[in-house]
Amino acid sequence: MRGVYLAAVAAFGMATFGLAGCMAPQAHQTVPQTMAFSQVDAEEIKIEDLSALIAGLNPSISAQEAAEIARIAVEDPLDWAREWDVVESPYFHNVSVNQGRKPRGLCKDWADDLEARMKREGFETVEWHRAIANHDSILIEHSTLIVSAKGADMTDGIVLDPWRIGQGQLFFSTVKKDPKYRWVERSEVFAFKRQRREARRSGG
Repeated sequence: MRGVYLAAVAAFGMATFGLAGCMAPQAHQTVPQTMAFSQVDAEEIKIEDLSALIAGLNPSISAQEAAEIARIAVEDPLDWAREWDVVESPYFHNVSVNQGRKPRGLCKDWADDLEARMKREGFETVEWHRAIANHDSILIEHSTLIVSAKGADMTDGIVLDPWRIGQGQLFFSTVKKDPKYRWVERSEVFAFKRQRREARRSGG
């Protein structure tokens, strides 16, 4: 009976994994730490840190734009998390979305909405990039938004990822120092997938 039980658990786990959409590796999952100061204080510190990191990418970046980008990236996803009822970990929320129990909250949703929100502001000294990780591996794909200086390469930018930590809390890192993902321009991933589909249709 124990063998049957373990097999059933494993089968359920694999089925759930297939519905996940985009999942952070469990060994590296970030868990927010209890803080002695208020959540508002923590958000303000994150905004200041991100603003400084963006402004430090290149002298051409407006300090005012960097500050506004940081504030939007930190604060808006927290509002979306409430709208989308994101109360679970990223992995389990993905399952809820894919099963139709929650409206949005896959990694692509966060990236789509954050990109649209930033572009509405018409920032002039930065450039936006969409990137995908794990498109060429057995791991589940993950999507994100990256900001760089105007005209700069994506690899010289900063990852803005409200999905990874959970509940709309922003993760950010330079692309080159991201501890979990190797990012590829979304356009390159789409081109790769088109070529693969065409090869399959032609029997190649």
